[in-house]
Amino acid sequence: MGGTEAGNAIADVLFGDVNPSGKLPVTFPRTVGQVPIYYNHMNTGRPPEANNRYTSKYLDVPWTPLFPFGYGLSYTQFKISNLQLSARRISPAGRLKVSVDIENVGKRPGDEVVQLYIRDVAASMTRPVKELKGFQRVALQPGEKKRVEFLLTAEELGFWNREMRFTVEPGQFKVMVGANSEDLIEATFEVEKRK
Repeated sequence: MGGTEAGNAIADVLFGDVNPSGKLPVTFPRTVGQVPIYYNHMNTGRPPEANNRYTSKYLDVPWTPLFPFGYGLSYTQFKISNLQLSARRISPAGRLKVSVDIENVGKRPGDEVVQLYIRDVAASMTRPVKELKGFQRVALQPGEKKRVEFLLTAEELGFWNREMRFTVEPGQFKVMVGANSEDLIEATFEVEKRK
């Protein structure tokens, strides 16, 4: 139910008067056998490898989603590059600035939603393979480039442990930035032990 102006909105997108920039809030599977499928699943311990039939995956269809979480279309193209971290090591209470360049490499103006994900590589409890921790909508003219910055703090890096205490555990973390949960560039950093 789109409401009384749904027809006008759809026509504006179809005829190119408006450049769409919405993103999917769910993951679409390729086949019913993949359900449930979601971007922030737990690690199986045997992650899929294309050339190893004994890893956790389907043999007759790709294990990847048809459309990943955060996916969206536009009448222009964007390029996300130059991922930089303000430090390679931080304390558990520290702050980390994450920045990337986004450029409109197409021929029309448009908006892109830059998404930030993290992964706690090894923790005392099973952690998701990636977690959305931030996003920013950026409007760009053709050929325009902007620098996008995110700030990671203990609030984004921590979790509730078995004792129901919020904690940031030391260890390696991955930072991933991209236009959806699959097309990402990544970097790593480390949270140091408490002194």
